[in-house]
This record gives sequence, structure tokens and C-alpha cells, in this order.
Amino acid sequence: MSPFSRRRFISGAGAATAGAALSLAGGTFASAAEVDRALASTAARAVTVAGTTLEQVATPDGSTGYRRLQAGPGWPLAVRADLAAAQSGRDDRRTPLASFVQFTDLHVADTESPMRFEYLARWNDAAYRPQEALTVRGASSLVERVNSLGTGPYTGLPFSLVMATGDNTDNHEQIELDWYLSVMSGGQVTPNSGDPTRYEGVQNSGSSIYWNPELSYRDSYKTAGFPEVPGFLGAAGRPFSAPGLKAPWYTTVGNHDDSIEGTLPDLGLLNSLYTGDRKIEGCNDADAAKLAGLLQHDPAQAVLLLGRLLTDADAVREITPDSRRKPFSTKEFAQAHLNPAYTGAGPVGHGFTAAAAASGNLYYTCRIADGVVGISLDTTNAAGFADGSIGTAQLSWLEQQLQAHSDHWYNTDGSTVRGGHGNDLVVVFSHHTSTTMGNLLPDPRHLFEKRHNGDELVALLQRYPNVVAWVNGHSHENRITAHGHAVPERAFWEVNTASHIDYPQQARIIELTDNGDGTISLFTTLIESAARYDTDFSDTSDEGLAALYRELAFNDPYATPSVKLGTSLDHNTELLLAKPGH
Repeated sequence: MSPFSRRRFISGAGAATAGAALSLAGGTFASAAEVDRALASTAARAVTVAGTTLEQVATPDGSTGYRRLQAGPGWPLAVRADLAAAQSGRDDRRTPLASFVQFTDLHVADTESPMRFEYLARWNDAAYRPQEALTVRGASSLVERVNSLGTGPYTGLPFSLVMATGDNTDNHEQIELDWYLSVMSGGQVTPNSGDPTRYEGVQNSGSSIYWNPELSYRDSYKTAGFPEVPGFLGAAGRPFSAPGLKAPWYTTVGNHDDSIEGTLPDLGLLNSLYTGDRKIEGCNDADAAKLAGLLQHDPAQAVLLLGRLLTDADAVREITPDSRRKPFSTKEFAQAHLNPAYTGAGPVGHGFTAAAAASGNLYYTCRIADGVVGISLDTTNAAGFADGSIGTAQLSWLEQQLQAHSDHWYNTDGSTVRGGHGNDLVVVFSHHTSTTMGNLLPDPRHLFEKRHNGDELVALLQRYPNVVAWVNGHSHENRITAHGHAVPERAFWEVNTASHIDYPQQARIIELTDNGDGTISLFTTLIESAARYDTDFSDTSDEGLAALYRELAFNDPYATPSVKLGTSLDHNTELLLAKPGH
């Protein structure tokens, strides 16, 4: 069954009243009428569903070939009682606690950069995307959506913050970081590098392995139904005014903010390639397959092969060098956030302080709301590879923060410790998920420090009942995981959200409520950008490009939308858990 069908893997539409829960267990609705009843029940429980995927969702037309998008029915609320029972009447008792937004994996990309591996798309679907020249406009359109909403659909509370959970840039270049900060804070953005008067990337190469939008040449993408869009590349790189977020915003670091293409360790040896005048646009299949494998298993050998390809590749293009492509360090990443030009709606530094800029330690705490605190971690590992881990010093710091915000917790032997001075609910943010933190290689920034995996982090968080959620990205998938425990108050939810470069290009609103019955609810609501669903291939306005960004992403032949979408249990949910101390 198509993952986009009106029959949404939903079952159990047993809501007897407007306040009753719709329970989803992975089945399907029997009819469109059941979907409509479920959506009506969802709307009745909310303050408003307008502008969210509770109201409508982009849905493809047809079943084969290049598919256009249209407005489809929204996704009803799924009540997940994995960790605590859903008590009747809780909507009438609930007290709103917090409302905030998660962005993740924006991958703001300099597509003309020499340090890209587009020719590896057959082996790595992240190497090249037909929509990637529009990442800046797509991210700005998402900002527009958040600004237009302003409040959470279930609490009605104004958004206290937006947290971007990593891979904010695609290739940790200074120019990408400037574009990201401009989109978030507002201002004029020119998403073009190198020669300001022309595009110098693979999408006008004439190679059949890329979408060449302005050429009539029948590349492999046009053969599959992709359109010819006159003026696309010039329009994609022209200046535009980004509105910036109206809500305060914070940044968490990801592996693409920390290393070359999110995979290769950056030891400063390739800076001249970043800022140089040679760009590989293709190579033979044998070398491409070898390089793709080395990027995953042997970064050092990958660097050596890359150097050889620059001298004998089948297609090396001479481009305009640009010093703004220089990769930034972790310290420079923090320092850039402190630039007054990028303060926007605040706060100054967006989580990073002068101390962070001096040390390169990119982890911190922030206040989400009264009684709710956020802890942002750095799970990147500069040794290379995409997956992450956490060092002992940061793990110890995390435990100190958890103790500072908890009035009780559990020792490793299960005994209870009391006497803490704080009593805040805690939301942990990171880029990596619990299942993508297995990279235990020594981090070059802390060579003699032990690294810890996701299982160890889960075990630590479960010792602190005030932890209610771990919010992350990296996987480019919507996936919500219940981390249960024999002691109910020691359970928490892991909320993983899809990227905003790959379809479905969604962000997530997260709201916390006290249900007045010994339970807490986390409402998670997916949102799309403000772009319209329909596209016009002759419309290269900012609005037209934002719409095309979504449609191209859906049709990317190397992407897997059905996987990245997740199931209805990972979409719009009410996640119940025991209130600490109950």
C-alpha cells in the first residue's frame, strides 16, 4: 500500500467523545469516512489545527513517473500509551507547560563548492539531490510557516524557542554558515558562490547523471519525467530577503557542521581544495564505487583517492575560487553565532557563549519555559564517519546538569538519591539518535578521552525521572521511540524528526502538558514549509522555487520517501508518561 494513501496505517478509531483518544496500532482505516471522523476528533481536542499536518499534508498525484503534489487529508492524532495509561477527561484538566519547535537537518548547501561528491549519488543518496540548489529558500519558507503559526496547536502557548538539531550546514563552509544564520535571524541572502554572475555546479554540466534544468538535453532525470525549467539556476542563486524567525532560536551541532560532507575528518589538509578552482563533476564507475566505500570505512584512504581524482578524473571543471568556502572550526562555529548581525530574535549566541567560542565545547543548557529546561549536546566525533558518540567530560557535565534540575534520581544500583535543589522537566537535544552513536574512535579534539555510545546515554537519562524527552535528527526519518523502564517514572520518549532537505521536509512542534492525573503528555505535531503544493515550471519567483523544492525532493530517484516518512505512530502524536514523583 502506498505510504501516501488516504488509508494511513491507522486503526482503533474508537474515540467515543471529542476528548477521547484516537489509538493507532499500525493498521488502516476501513474508509475515508473513518479518516474524516478521526480528523474531526483530532481537531476537537486541539486549540487549532490550521497550518499543520493535522489539517492537510502534501500528497502525490498518480502512482508512477514524475509525480506532482497536491493537498491531501491531514494526519490524525495518535495517542501512544506505551509508557503510561491515557486517563479519560485529561483534556479538561491539562495545564500547558511548554511549546517549542524543532528544525533539523536543513543542510543549507553551497552546491558550487569543489568539495562535493555529487558523482557518488548512485552509491550514496546524500551525495547529490536535484533540489539542493534551493536549500536556502526551502529553509526560509519553513521559517515563514513557524512565524505564521506562532503557537502550539494543543496548548495555544506561543513558541518559546526553535531548536535546530544539527546538520544546519551541508559541508561546514563559512558561506553555508552565513546563509544559515541569515535565514534564522533574517536579512538579505545571496545563495551563490564563486562567480556572482553565473552558476558553476553540476546542474549545467551536460552530464546525463544530473538534472540539468535549463538544458533541453535529455539527461537521466528528464527521461524520468523531470521538467525543463528555464532560468532555474539563475533564480536559485539570486538575492532574496529572509524574514527570520520571530521566536528565539538555538543551534545544536551536527556531523555536517563538523566535518567534510559529514564524513571525512577535517584536519585542515583540504582547505585549498575548498577554496580552489577545480571541481570534480564525474569519474569512472570503478573509482566512484571505491571512493564511496572508503568514505564509509576508511576516511584517510578516501582523502588520498580524492587527490588523485583531481588530476585524472574524467570531468574536472575549472571554477571561480572563493575564500568564503573555507571550512570553519567548532570554535568559529560558536563565534559566528555571537555575531550581532545574526542575533535576530535572540538570544545572543543562540546557546553558545564566549566561553564556548574559546573552548570549542558546544554543549549548553537553555530555559524552554518555567519548569522546563533544555540541554543541548554535541554528539559529533571529529575522527570522521557520519555517526557520533559522546566524550566522558561531556557525559559528566550532562549528569551534573541533570542533578541540578532534579529533586531525586537513581544510582546505577537502582537506589534512590534525594536532596537535589531543582525540579524541572528536562528535554535533551542532540543531532544523533540513540542508535547512531556507535562511533567510538578517539576524537582528535580529545585524543585520550573515552567515548560513549547511545546505549550508555539512554541508561544515564533513565536514572533521572525529570527527563521526559530526547529530541534529535540525523536519520532524516520520522521515528518516535519509547524508552520504557520497570520503574515508570524512569521512562522517556525519543523523538526523531525527518530532515528539511529530503522529502517529507517537515519540522515538528512539541508541546508539554501536565494532565493533572499523575501523567504528562508530549504532543508532537509535524509541519511543512509555507510553500504551496502546486508548482508551475515557468514560475521562478521565490514562492515558486519554494514549492518546487518540495516537489523535486519527493521525486528524487535516489531518495526513499516511504522510509523517511515514518508511520502514523511517528507523526502527530500524544506521548504519555508518568509524571516524576508519581
